[in-house]
Amino acid sequence: MTSRVISAFAAEEEKRVLSLKPVLAPVHGRYGDHPHQVYDAWPADDPDAPRVILLHGGYWRYDRMHLTPFAAYLAGQGFDVLLPGFRRSGGAGGYPETFDDVARIVDTLPDGRPYVLAGHCSGGHLALWCAARGLLPAGSRWHTRTLPTSVLALAPLTDLVATRDDDLSNGAALQLLGGTEHFAERLPQVDPLTLLRGAGTTGVPTVLLHGAVDEEVPLTQFADYAAVHHDLRTVVLPGTGHYTLIEPDASGARAVADTLREMAAAFPDRRPEKAHEEAAHR
Repeated sequence: MTSRVISAFAAEEEKRVLSLKPVLAPVHGRYGDHPHQVYDAWPADDPDAPRVILLHGGYWRYDRMHLTPFAAYLAGQGFDVLLPGFRRSGGAGGYPETFDDVARIVDTLPDGRPYVLAGHCSGGHLALWCAARGLLPAGSRWHTRTLPTSVLALAPLTDLVATRDDDLSNGAALQLLGGTEHFAERLPQVDPLTLLRGAGTTGVPTVLLHGAVDEEVPLTQFADYAAVHHDLRTVVLPGTGHYTLIEPDASGARAVADTLREMAAAFPDRRPEKAHEEAAHR
C-alpha cells in the first residue's frame, strides 16, 4: 500500500494544532479505579450552562491532552465541559476495555443532566457508537436504553472496515479490535456504520460536522454514514481541514461552538422545579 500523502496546508494545520500547549483544567475527577479512568472538568458558573462531554481523538491510542485547549475554549464560550480519559489501544485498552470505559462515562458522568456528547476523529467514532448502543442485541455487554441527549461527531471515523482498508494511522482499526483474527467477529458490536444498516436511525439527535478539505479522514466515510443514518444533520465547513475544528478561536472551532449552542437549545429541561413551575401554569 502506498504511503499517505497530505498537502502542505494539511500538514501545517496538523502541526499547528497538535503542538498547542496543554491547558490545566480547574477540576479533576475519577469515574473508576484505573489510572486512565479520570476526567478533567471546566465547570460553568451558570448552573443552567449547557453541558458538553468531549471524547478525544488520536486513533484510540493517544491521550486527551491535545484536546485540553479546545475544552478550555468551549468553557470560555459558556459551556460546562467534561473531558474524560479512557483506556486506549496499545496499552491497557482496545477491545473491550476502551468501549467499557466510554460506556461507563456516558452512563455515569452526565449526572442526570442533558448534554451533548461530542467527539473528534476516533472520539467521533466513539460518540456515534454510544448513540447506537440501543441497537445492540439485548445480550450485549454494552446494550442500553440510556442514550446520550444528543451527539455532535466532528470529522468522525464512521466505518472501521474502511479505516482498516485505508490503513489509517498504520493499522489503528485492526489494533483497536485485537488484530485480523478478531476483526470480523467484533466489528458488529462497535462499528457505527454496521449498526445503522437496517435500523436507519439511532433515535438520538445527531449532527456530523466536518471540513470540506479534511485530508485525515476520507470524505467518503462521512457520506457513507449519512447515507444510512436517515435523520442525521450534516454540516460541511468550506475551506476547513480536520484539525481546525478543535483549534481555539479558529473559524472551525467557532462553528463547532455555534452548533453546540443550537443543539443545547433543544435540550429537554429536566429540572424538577422547572417542570413544577410549568405544570402550575398549565
